[in-house]
Amino acid sequence: MRIVIADDSDLMLERLQIMLSLLDKVEVIGIYRNGTEALAGLKKFSPDLAILDNKMPGLKGVEVIREIRKENSMVKLMLLSFYSDTYYKKQAMKVGTDYFFSKNEDFEKIPEVIAELINNDNNCSINNHS
Repeated sequence: MRIVIADDSDLMLERLQIMLSLLDKVEVIGIYRNGTEALAGLKKFSPDLAILDNKMPGLKGVEVIREIRKENSMVKLMLLSFYSDTYYKKQAMKVGTDYFFSKNEDFEKIPEVIAELINNDNNCSINNHS
């Protein structure tokens, strides 16, 4: 599974890279620190999965998702946020997010979901895991 990650926090990027390095059949093909770069990377590399922070410089994660959905309906999109209330979840799902995770409450569930995607050959249904 080819994955792009985007977050403006170096610590979060490091945590994600470590987490993903422990999974079989995963290749991180792009690492970005803002939404504008992330959108360009998504268009250029067409990954299987993008893991995006919601609050980044340039474009927010939901804005990246809204734009990429206009061109690519196949990529799985995972949005991460420190804000886990219903408003943010609804906003994320409205633009075509496949998975929404609270960085505070759900972060450790990410590898399980990615492993599920790999095992199901990317044919799983839309889920909200928080």
